[in-house]
Amino acid sequence: MLCRYERTIFKSDKGFCIFAYSTSDESVPKEARNRSYYHDDKIHFTAIGYHLIATDDLYGGTLRLWNTISHKNGISVDCVDTSNMETVKAAIRPETKAIYLETPSNPMMKVADIQAIAELAHAHECLLIVDNTFLSPYFQKPLTLGADIVVHSGTKYLEGHNDTLSGFLVVRDDALYQQLNNIYKTTGACLSPFDSWLLLRGIKTLAVRMEQHQKNALAIAHWLEQRPEVEKVYYIGLDSRPDKALIDRQCSGYGGMISFRLNSPEKAVKILESVKLIRFAESLGGVESLLTYPMKQTHADVPVEVREALGVDEKLLRMSVGIENIDDLLADLEQAFA
Repeated sequence: MLCRYERTIFKSDKGFCIFAYSTSDESVPKEARNRSYYHDDKIHFTAIGYHLIATDDLYGGTLRLWNTISHKNGISVDCVDTSNMETVKAAIRPETKAIYLETPSNPMMKVADIQAIAELAHAHECLLIVDNTFLSPYFQKPLTLGADIVVHSGTKYLEGHNDTLSGFLVVRDDALYQQLNNIYKTTGACLSPFDSWLLLRGIKTLAVRMEQHQKNALAIAHWLEQRPEVEKVYYIGLDSRPDKALIDRQCSGYGGMISFRLNSPEKAVKILESVKLIRFAESLGGVESLLTYPMKQTHADVPVEVREALGVDEKLLRMSVGIENIDDLLADLEQAFA
C-alpha cells in the first residue's frame, strides 16, 4: 500500500490544514483517498484574521501562548477585564470567534459572570472557553453555566500532589469533541499510563482535599485582613467583596487560592525568605502550601507596564493554601511576618 502523510500545517482559503492524506489502497473509499483535514469552522483558533477575547489577568503562561504562538498564526487577541460585562461587549468584533475566561483570575482573583458571558458569546456565534483550574469541578461547573469548553490544568487540584503534568479540555457537544479529538490524536498530546494513574488516584480525594483547602484558606484570609502590613487581601470567600452575590450564585465554594498585597516590597521579600512550613515555589493546588512571587515567577514574561497595570507588582504575593494543620500554617505566617 502506498500511503503518504503531509504533517506540515499549511494555509488555504479554508484556514489552516491540519494534515493532508493520500493513498493508492483501493480498500480505502475513493472519496477518502486524497483529502485534507481541516479544522471545522466551529473551532476558530486556526485561521488568519480570527479574533479572540481573553481575560487580561491571566496565568502568565497563557499570555505567553497568545503572544508567541497565536500572534504568529495570524490570530489577534484582546485581553480585557472580563469581570466587567460592558468591557467584554465593547471588545467583540465581527471576526471574534471565542471568548476565553479565567475565573477566578490568576493572580488577582477577579470573577467573571460565566452565564452572562456565555449568552453574549452565543448571541455573536462565538465559543466560550473557561479555565476552571483554580476552583476545579468540585466548586465550579462552567458547562452547566453555558461554557462550550472547560480547561483544567490537571497538574493542580485534580491530581493534587505536585507530582505529574497533565491538562484537560472538557466539552458538552459531541461534534466539538470529535473535532478536538482529531487534533489531539494528530498532535500526539497524550498522557503516559503512569501519569494517568497518578491523576486518577488524585481525583479520588478531590472532595476532601478541596474542603480542607477552603477551610484553611478562609482562616488565613481573615488572619491576613487583620495584619497592618497587608494592604489588601484577594480571596473570593470574603464577605467584603462587592461581587460576593455573583460568586455565591455560580460557585459552590471558594477554593484555596489567595493573593495579598504587602505595604512594601521589602516586606514581601522578607516573608518569602522566612517561611518554613510554607514553601516558596511556583505551582498550586497540591496538598502543600506554596507561596509565589508572581512578578518574578508566573508573570515574569509579561511586559512590566502590562503587569503593573493589572496590579502584579513587587508587593503582591500569591498563596496556594494546602491541607496542613491550620495552627501550623498560622504559626509559620506569624514568624515570617515578625
